[in-house]
Amino acid sequence: MRSLLLDGPGALHWEDAPEPVLTSPTAALVRPLAVATCDLDVGVLTGRYPLPGPYPLGHEGVAEVVEVGDQVTSARPADRVIVPFQISCGECGPCLQGRTGNCAEYPMMSTYGLGRLGGLRWGGFLADLVAVPHADAMLVPLPAGVDPVAVASASDNLPDAWRTVGPWLAEAPGADVLVVGGDAGSWSIGLYAAGMAVALGAGRVVYLDQDPERLKVAEALGATPMSGPPPRKAGAFPITVDASGDPDGLRCAVHSTAPDGTCTCSSLYTADVALPLLAMYSRGLTFRIGRVHARACVPAVLELVGVGFDPSLVTTAVVSFDDAVQALRAPAGKTVLTQPARSA
Repeated sequence: MRSLLLDGPGALHWEDAPEPVLTSPTAALVRPLAVATCDLDVGVLTGRYPLPGPYPLGHEGVAEVVEVGDQVTSARPADRVIVPFQISCGECGPCLQGRTGNCAEYPMMSTYGLGRLGGLRWGGFLADLVAVPHADAMLVPLPAGVDPVAVASASDNLPDAWRTVGPWLAEAPGADVLVVGGDAGSWSIGLYAAGMAVALGAGRVVYLDQDPERLKVAEALGATPMSGPPPRKAGAFPITVDASGDPDGLRCAVHSTAPDGTCTCSSLYTADVALPLLAMYSRGLTFRIGRVHARACVPAVLELVGVGFDPSLVTTAVVSFDDAVQALRAPAGKTVLTQPARSA
């Protein structure tokens, strides 16, 4: 079978790889149908994030089930499913508590498509077949009528966005929300967060960014665009999100969090960032940062899609697997790559 390898910034190639096989009665084999670039993928491909290759690329996608083990009860061949990017058994203590990104049965950070960072044994989604070790625990059925291309990021970036606003709007319905985006950060997570906040019935949802294209998408999602570099403070919001990847953006989100509010950082910082701890303490701010537990959030994401949230507004390009090398040499935004199902 073919598998796409990322060699380094702007460099990729297809490689012949052995087809995976079922190694346990709980496993499944799936064929990726729609695979999205994660914001981290774009950072690696453009040289902003140092993740050395070569490694099999791709960890966000919707797939067709091809084969299942004897003990799998929730999926059958030809089913369409979302495959969370993190490996989880569904039975250990962390998994049972919803902390599926820290499954105790596997080394920390075990994921598809992130090279040494996630463990090379899992491969990537930009391939003809992918093995899923715990099908019942990991696979989530794609609801009827939902376009796989629209929710290709339901493996990672969509859950990552949901956890920045969903739990906090459940505690404070109708609260105002600020999302800080930025050129140094992600294309999609901040936009997804803004659109989800609108869909969840937040009061005022402000999306701050310097990029005119992202600001247009934010407005299409129902958010109020705020153009310009992050100021020290953009107001007072009970819920704030840093999706900027910029220390000034992070500090803006923190300073803009209202007393007793919650600030969630979805950005990945590779160096220490100074934070105004006294101001955070004085206002009773709750600050959250860390990896998303993707599998636990996927059902909530799909529920939002079912009531009208449209993640496809964030997608900037849809191309075939055959054109992947050219499309990903200098990627921008959110690219979704597709291939036909075996059952087609």
